[in-house]
Amino acid sequence: MSEVTLDQRALAARFPAPFRWSAATSSFQIEGARRGDGRGRSIWDAQVEVPDWVKDGATAEPGPDSYHRFGDDVALLRGLGVDRYRFSLSWVRIQPEGTGPAEPRGLDYYDRLVDALLDAGVTPFPTLYHWDHPQALEEAGGWLAREMADRFADYTQLVIDRLGDRVHHWYTLNEPVSMTLQGYGVGTLAPARQLVIEALPTVHHQLLAHGRAVQVLRAGGAAEIGIPNNHTLVRALRDDDGAAVATYDLLHNRIFADPILTGAYPDLEMYGLPPMPVHDGDLALISAPLDFYGINFYNPTTVTQASSPGPLPFEIVPTPGLPVTGFGPEWPIDPAALRELLIDFRDRYGAALPPIVIGENGASFPEPDEAVRVQDDDRIAYLAGHIAAVADAIEAGVDVREYTVWSLLDNFEWAEGFTQRFGLVHVDQRTSDRTPKASYDWYRALIREAHA
Repeated sequence: MSEVTLDQRALAARFPAPFRWSAATSSFQIEGARRGDGRGRSIWDAQVEVPDWVKDGATAEPGPDSYHRFGDDVALLRGLGVDRYRFSLSWVRIQPEGTGPAEPRGLDYYDRLVDALLDAGVTPFPTLYHWDHPQALEEAGGWLAREMADRFADYTQLVIDRLGDRVHHWYTLNEPVSMTLQGYGVGTLAPARQLVIEALPTVHHQLLAHGRAVQVLRAGGAAEIGIPNNHTLVRALRDDDGAAVATYDLLHNRIFADPILTGAYPDLEMYGLPPMPVHDGDLALISAPLDFYGINFYNPTTVTQASSPGPLPFEIVPTPGLPVTGFGPEWPIDPAALRELLIDFRDRYGAALPPIVIGENGASFPEPDEAVRVQDDDRIAYLAGHIAAVADAIEAGVDVREYTVWSLLDNFEWAEGFTQRFGLVHVDQRTSDRTPKASYDWYRALIREAHA
């Protein structure tokens, strides 16, 4: 067991009790076992079969194989000393086609996982949806269709009916911005549509599904509910890039946060964007009070005016002068940007902002494929800097209650396959063997000191 350093002791001391520490994963990225036990077909099952679409040709099999080896994951979580584990439920394991009754074998799996976590003293903190809806629903319109909110409410009811006696803390939909912009807008995530501005109805339908899920969870006795979105601090490349910054901030941040926190969309017409397909009562449902607001943060974003005419007046460009993660210039490392973002949320939303949970934060760096102990000093530096930035924000008056590392395990990283590694624990993606990295020991020591 690693010793606590003076720096870790000083960092831990900056967090007021009872601050919580967590680690996260998602179902498609770690479970494997894509076929059998009644599991249906998700948009990612369809996407990984597209030739050459995933960088290394990976299909998420076997990966960590957590469907069969979840006990190993729970042991790692117990060893870390985390308060809570953020994992996601696979819609197609629970409701294979997105309609109809539950598949009992899928719910049995999550039953076993929840019980194992509780036995280990780790609070289960599931996410209902992490980008893997049934392919059958996608073929019926996916998030472009308003009916998806109804289907999501039905699915949520199946979940709370089975798990609600033991699970009391919930995330609804993970990062609706990513599904809209990358899944439907530019096509870098499943379902890989390239609709650009025509993807915007997916914003409203995801937020409506969130609102419907909150209703169902509240009725089922949930104690804590929130939604995590990926947010970024938007910066200008040049002094005359103000319009580009405002538009990108709208599309990445405000169009998702404003309706949840204020009950209204920003003025889309002012930006030349079409109105949202809002029906009477939608915004009241979307803005129902939450117990926390989740912020997933990885990096700031620098934009400049578009160099040629097009549907959007901005371009995303590298941030000058900053180091980068394994993703390269699009993922600059700047912990101060997290502090600025948290303070901006406090100032922008005021009393409408519930307590904040950092739902994801982490970094990928090049590492070996085979099972090996990794001395990932770059990751430790990244985590230390961003955790310190959270402490800075708390000291500036922002109410942050929890920090979550992405990710517990190296996993299937979407279009990057197994080429990007975010884990505190190295996973040999052929054998599923797990080997804790130096960052696992570092985070464990930090948590132990914070809990002392």
